[in-house]
Amino acid sequence: MAALKCGSNDQIPTDLSKSPIFSNATVETIKEHETCGIPLQTSWTFWLDKAISGTTAEEYKANLKKIYTVNTVQSFWAVFNNIPSAGDIQVRYSYHLMRDERYPLWEEPVNQRGGTWRLKCHKYDTAGVWKEIVLAAIGEQFSDSVAEGDEICGVTVSIRDRDDLIQIWNIDAALASNATVLKKVHQLLPEVTFPAEFYKPHQSNYAYGRC
Repeated sequence: MAALKCGSNDQIPTDLSKSPIFSNATVETIKEHETCGIPLQTSWTFWLDKAISGTTAEEYKANLKKIYTVNTVQSFWAVFNNIPSAGDIQVRYSYHLMRDERYPLWEEPVNQRGGTWRLKCHKYDTAGVWKEIVLAAIGEQFSDSVAEGDEICGVTVSIRDRDDLIQIWNIDAALASNATVLKKVHQLLPEVTFPAEFYKPHQSNYAYGRC
């Protein structure tokens, strides 16, 4: 299930299916993997956005670029390996991988009660950390690290001027204190040192409810 047309601002391709990122052959390969690959527990959607201060929630949502929704392990790799590495995208841009086709937007009804674990990441670690985190997400490796009734619903990597930012989304901020998600991250990435790590409910963000 794809949404391959994007805006042309900031040198983002106008049509990813015809760009060097997704050639026609790659699109056909992804579609083939969707029909005969190993199914994921749920579908996951890749998104791209650029941080622009002062935008409303609706403006932010309108500017999101949907890359592709994947349903199998093979189609995940076909997309992941054919978009720029997280270490190669420009400052202020973010990749999101969200469960199903939910938007990476705090105010969305399915997201608004949740929050994110946030880890600042040295730039030389960003690509490797992002890869490990998305694999853990689609492989449901965080399922034993959240409280009963909670769920990991997305992951984000945001490229910034200094340290980059990794975020792991959950659906219920009230249950975050009972989770061991950060412990799981350190188990997955024992050699990585994060300059900062903390949890933040969506509704505590200063821009929450922007209109």
